[in-house]
Amino acid sequence: MIKLGVIGLTPGNGHPYSWPAIINGSFHSEEISQAGYPGISTYLTANRDLLGIDGAQVTHIWTHDAAISGHIAKAVAISNVVARPEEMIGQVDGVLLLRDDPEQVLALSRLFIDAGIPLFVDKPLATNAADLAYFSEQAARGKFIMSCSSMRYATECRAVKNELGALGPLVLATAVGKKDWIKYGVHMLEALFMLLDDPTPVAVQHVSKADKDIVYVEFSDGFRATLHLFMDISLTFQLSLFGKDGWRLIDVKNWYGMFRDNISEFIRSVREGKPRLAFEKTETIIRTLLAARESLEQGGRVIHLS
Repeated sequence: MIKLGVIGLTPGNGHPYSWPAIINGSFHSEEISQAGYPGISTYLTANRDLLGIDGAQVTHIWTHDAAISGHIAKAVAISNVVARPEEMIGQVDGVLLLRDDPEQVLALSRLFIDAGIPLFVDKPLATNAADLAYFSEQAARGKFIMSCSSMRYATECRAVKNELGALGPLVLATAVGKKDWIKYGVHMLEALFMLLDDPTPVAVQHVSKADKDIVYVEFSDGFRATLHLFMDISLTFQLSLFGKDGWRLIDVKNWYGMFRDNISEFIRSVREGKPRLAFEKTETIIRTLLAARESLEQGGRVIHLS
């Protein structure tokens, strides 16, 4: 049995409820809804017959608030609430760090990296070059670090990836999402890079303004993509691919499917002893994310990636 610990919670991010429910196969819908995540209750209920991952269990949880930790544990059948995150060391085989406030992620990650415990860090891994350099150095030393947006495993994107040949040579890719660039632009980058087999970005330009992010990404083969993140549109995550012979619109909606596949890949990685997702792919996406912010801060200057 793979024993997992969960680190959480940040406002608006219900993963510390949903991911353990998917793994443990148990949840209390009313408790999750009362915590402010009725959408999670809805998709867990719709997929109740698929809940549970054989050979794995979330056994420990820590959050910044003991009452929140206790509520999550009750809602999704976690047996151990710890007072300090380091109490998980020696008790779990892997840790899911499910906070999306990167300013806290480094210190929490270091505890488990230093202890040699396999670690999954929820997106985004880092929001500055120094933190990214730390994670890159540790990964190069062989430390088990896996991080990505679950959009990499979106079933809608993978279905279209199987059809790319029918589109002919690609001419343009676009992506549209809601909310801020750093926390949600990473979703669109992850999906786009997966679709394109993780190409090499060479230049990034942010041509709009904060809360209305429009970003150009140019790749080493000359192909270009545009990404749009707007705060004041209805929630959507869509990608479009345009080729000389056809096009496809991808409307991402199956949250449960992408989360389950992401979790499964981490658990498989723990069993195999190394991340199944190469760290270099995550590093490239975070570098692209940060370059777009740098471009915005410099008035839309093109940032070249070495």
